[in-house]
Amino acid sequence: MTRNPTPDIQILNPINYNHWDELVGKSPDCSFFHTAAWIRVLSESYHYAPVCFVSDDKENPSIIPFMDVKSILTGRRGVSLPFTDYCEPIIPGDINFQDVLDRIIQYGKRVNWEFIELRGGEKFLPDARPSSIFFGHRLDISRKDNEIYGSFKDAFKRNIKKAYASGVSVQFSGTREAVGEFYRLNSLTRKRHGLPPQPYRFFRKVYEHIISKDQGVVALAAHDKRFIAGAVFFHFGNEVVYKYGASDKKYQNLRPNNLIMWEAVRWHRERGCKSLSLGRTEIGNQGLRQFKLALGAEEYTIRYYRYDLKSGSFVAEPEKVSAFQTGIMSKLPVFVLKFIGKAYYRHAG
Repeated sequence: MTRNPTPDIQILNPINYNHWDELVGKSPDCSFFHTAAWIRVLSESYHYAPVCFVSDDKENPSIIPFMDVKSILTGRRGVSLPFTDYCEPIIPGDINFQDVLDRIIQYGKRVNWEFIELRGGEKFLPDARPSSIFFGHRLDISRKDNEIYGSFKDAFKRNIKKAYASGVSVQFSGTREAVGEFYRLNSLTRKRHGLPPQPYRFFRKVYEHIISKDQGVVALAAHDKRFIAGAVFFHFGNEVVYKYGASDKKYQNLRPNNLIMWEAVRWHRERGCKSLSLGRTEIGNQGLRQFKLALGAEEYTIRYYRYDLKSGSFVAEPEKVSAFQTGIMSKLPVFVLKFIGKAYYRHAG
């Protein structure tokens, strides 16, 4: 059998390449996380340099976007992509993935990367050791409303009815003020989970490059003129991504999160979206997993890979935040956690 020639690989910066979204949009494997908007948000929020490997075939290109993460705490790494639920390498069927990976490894050695990290790529690395494994969930929203609603678990439907009966309402907004309200709720939620919130600068960039450009929206649940829960959604093509969710625990009994998801399904379906990605879920987070399964979502696994350039092998992901650390942080004031988050996330990508 004749082997296909190794593709010529160039490095592009989507921020400076006007046709990036058109390029990635050629592939059925593309997602919102491949877009120039998301790459710009990461770059400007955390000062990462985009390093995107692209073959010279403009009609059917290979594309693997990376960020050059330089950190005195976590080392210098090529990450595809930081803070991203999944980012499958875009590799056409006639291209050997290992050839492309070899080019990336050569580049990484030249610039002193310690690791190469991939948020996806299982079909190209069936024998490699994953660094982390998560659940992914996807919901078909191309169906009629009654068919989608009928696929929900009975408890989920009861919670939607309870939210309606309690006077909870949901609004969708693309304003800076809506982003600010979500950030407030997100800070409360992160404290509850023993984690620092992302810096406000990040959400400001999300507003600037995604939401204000009609590539995303904020959903806010209100009760008695007070916002009690929220979610942030991104979209590209026919797919919408549920990226962030937050709520005020004092109002949890009103079930606003269930209502947000149902109204978000309807809102995005009316605007032509066909698929709702519910993002990633940690294996041990059974509560969140059951919430997503109660929507009738299809479950699959998402595997991350971490390649150690020194040993030339795939290795496990080091623990980033221990249970002891989360226990301490859950007791800290929100303003202290915000300060920690501002310093921490730059290194955690």
